[in-house]
Amino acid sequence: MATRSDRYEGTLANWNDGRGFGFISPDGGGPQVFVHVRALPQGSTVPPIGEKLSYEVELTAEGKTRARFVRVVGTKELPRYGRSTSSLVSYLAIVAFIVLYLVVSLLWHPSIWIAALYIGASLLCFAIYAIDKSAALEGRWRVSESALLLLGLAGGWPGAIVAQQLLRHKTKKRSFQAAFAGSIIVNILAFVLLTSPAFASLLVSTY
Repeated sequence: MATRSDRYEGTLANWNDGRGFGFISPDGGGPQVFVHVRALPQGSTVPPIGEKLSYEVELTAEGKTRARFVRVVGTKELPRYGRSTSSLVSYLAIVAFIVLYLVVSLLWHPSIWIAALYIGASLLCFAIYAIDKSAALEGRWRVSESALLLLGLAGGWPGAIVAQQLLRHKTKKRSFQAAFAGSIIVNILAFVLLTSPAFASLLVSTY
């Protein structure tokens, strides 16, 4: 909970992009202040090292100090903080796929094992993301981005989206999000192709 609402100024001393946090050096000296990516304005990019920042200070439930409501010095309007509306867009991708799956089920009657595959892969993917998030916070061995992308490509991407939004993990790295979006498109195209009557006819003619 917050202990005061005074604003302070300092410079961004360092930033760990992979783990989503850094430290601010307060003007006038003193201990550096921890800052998490969630303390930055909605939709903003991480400021460069040495950028002058304005922030408030709060105490966590564990009694640790961290910055909140961080913005670049000179910002005229109060930025928006908290969960971005992009999370809603991400969830819409899952809703759209469910609709697509229902349509495909009515038209082509795919095997029930396909639904089981998506559910199982999504649960596994969510668990792996949670493990990687914990490892990032504690500085332990990380799950590779290629492994996360492969899990999503294999059908776990709905679980990955839920994990990304609930855990706030891997949502700020644009290169990963671009590759992740590509893996979703490839997976959906593969789903439509493999469940289509044309593919079934091709298999029959082959054998």
